[in-house]
Amino acid sequence: MSLSSKIAEEIKAAMRAKNKTALESLRAIKSAILLAQTEKGAGSELNEEEELKLLQRLQKQRKDSLEIYTQQGREDLADEERAQLEVIKGFLPRQMDEAELVTYLTGLKEKVGAAGPQDMGKMMGVASRELAGRADGKTISAQVRKLLSQ
Repeated sequence: MSLSSKIAEEIKAAMRAKNKTALESLRAIKSAILLAQTEKGAGSELNEEEELKLLQRLQKQRKDSLEIYTQQGREDLADEERAQLEVIKGFLPRQMDEAELVTYLTGLKEKVGAAGPQDMGKMMGVASRELAGRADGKTISAQVRKLLSQ
């Protein structure tokens, strides 16, 4: 089942449940899908990789907004962003925890032959590609930097 059909089903369920927050989040996802499908050069349907990137972009937008609202003391808006973020996370693959990420990166360090901070780009390229959707880019970067500086 494609992401757009899952979203359509979830929208119906949110309408029945009168869940305003979920409905707003789902409509934002649907809107982003429609925009991506109508972009110049795009196909009629998004493939799984494109859907994942779209969801990650929406997740990052919510996280950035949440951070800004929290800094400005706007807890009412921050709570709304948190709730929408949870809805979006429901469509993303399970995120790796820190221990899993460190284990993966340690193995990757040996695999690519990384010796120090100068090999950060080499590790980040492979890690970003292989961990797409399962770990945040900032988290990967911080762990790679920490691992290479040891």
